[in-house]
Amino acid sequence: MISQNSNLTGKLLVAMPGMGDPRFTNSVIYIGTHSADGAMGLIVNKPNPKLELKTLLGHLDIATGPSTPDITVHFGGPVEQSRGFVLHSAEYIGDPDTLKIGADFALTATIDILRDLSQGNGPNTSLLALGYSGWAAGQLEAELLANGWLICDASFEIVFGLADADKWAKALGSMGIDPMMLSAQSGRA
Repeated sequence: MISQNSNLTGKLLVAMPGMGDPRFTNSVIYIGTHSADGAMGLIVNKPNPKLELKTLLGHLDIATGPSTPDITVHFGGPVEQSRGFVLHSAEYIGDPDTLKIGADFALTATIDILRDLSQGNGPNTSLLALGYSGWAAGQLEAELLANGWLICDASFEIVFGLADADKWAKALGSMGIDPMMLSAQSGRA
């Protein structure tokens, strides 16, 4: 159970089958910030197969080069879907606004990281998302109490090392849960 003093920053939210909101079906969300004021995170397993980094850079008039990586743009969540976020490995701190989250992760939401990525100077590992998932004060806690989400530790492997289609089951497996054993029905014993 989550207490009011729990801070979920740097954790993963794993959607339960009975989530109710189709935008979050089988979602795995990396929580970038969580406080008494609310929470913000990025869905890390819902790619947009029609949008690559190079296409996005073209829309922003940022030149690409031979070292521009092939990165799929993800659906980060339903809030501000035209705003970009890069969840990345913590060795890259290219901007004073980069938010370092623990030893392994960082989050940057400025255009400078896109310029660095376009030239092959960005982070070693990254996930680019448009939009984010956000909760007002107390909203995430209420969704957790309603059994909408499970919480697990964020691992570099789950966030960056797996195919998007495998992240939900692997996150559940990291908690010892077999996805086939979950029911979309919830209740209280």
